[in-house]
Amino acid sequence: MSLPRIAVDAMGGDEGVRVMIEGAALARRRHDRFKFLLVGDEARIKEALEAHPNLRSASEILHAPDVVSGDEKPTQALRRAKTTSMGLAINAVKVGEAGAAVSAGNTGALMAMAKVALRTMPGIDRPALSALLPTLGDNDVVMLDLGANTECDARNLVQFAIMGAAYSRIVTGRAQPRVRLLNIGTEENKGTENLQAAAAQLKLASASLDMSFDGFAEADKLNRGDVDVVVSDGFSGNIALKAVEGTARFVADLLRRSFASSLRSKFGFLISRPATELLKHHLDPNNHNGAVFLGLNGVVVKSHGSASALGVANAVAVTARLLEENITERIAADVARLGTGSIRTAPKAGE
Repeated sequence: MSLPRIAVDAMGGDEGVRVMIEGAALARRRHDRFKFLLVGDEARIKEALEAHPNLRSASEILHAPDVVSGDEKPTQALRRAKTTSMGLAINAVKVGEAGAAVSAGNTGALMAMAKVALRTMPGIDRPALSALLPTLGDNDVVMLDLGANTECDARNLVQFAIMGAAYSRIVTGRAQPRVRLLNIGTEENKGTENLQAAAAQLKLASASLDMSFDGFAEADKLNRGDVDVVVSDGFSGNIALKAVEGTARFVADLLRRSFASSLRSKFGFLISRPATELLKHHLDPNNHNGAVFLGLNGVVVKSHGSASALGVANAVAVTARLLEENITERIAADVARLGTGSIRTAPKAGE
């Protein structure tokens, strides 16, 4: 059974057309059910497709005369949504010409365009950016929000937990994902009023939402493998994510420098190469590529701007998985089960 076609912003990312087309072609070779709407400069897309006949036969091209630049402000990009490859890819989802959109372009612009075009789902106040992080356990951990909302109240955090748990059930297969709120400590009295209020509501609601709420998680435990969903406001989540990514690069660079420091170290590298290759694979962001905007009336996936063809292919695979598993319908069903009226904000001081 073929899936709804995926709209690919072929102009997004650091290298644009070449990598985006190579990534889509790799995804198509892995899964011949995938079909694509390739959005961007028609002449450049056709030229890139010459090397990928299998992708060409499963794709249609939608010409877009403009491109959203990496440093463009979201408000500026919104005004050009009808002419840019990013805007037209999202619009294809809105009008039903594609089931989902993938872009490696400007994150802020992508969020703004997706929110305006697709709107948030009933019962969800704000969409959240979610991604998978590697762990020492059997499954990756779902983390959200990663920067779409810098300030969040308790109601937002509860909604993020609902969306993250639905996503986790798809990617991990766990019937009741273990959910925690990112905090400065695991003690029940730690954190802001919003965190305290969100924790109290999730304790009551978790049984009816097929999740296991386990309280708070500290940032140094994100990759241990004992939690499936970590929920945060976008400000804290983005900082935590970049700290994790920076630490991964630091470890990789430190190992590379250490192994090159002497002849004995180089010999040691040859002996330990299988282990270092496994570490490299585990830390490579291309193997975990594909951040998802959850809470919209449609599927939009953000690829790393610096992703390789392998990374783009993995982002496409994430997109297809979400389409296949009906992520939007799952979230809507969970929100309806809880009832939006039971999700409250934290009380104001003096109330």
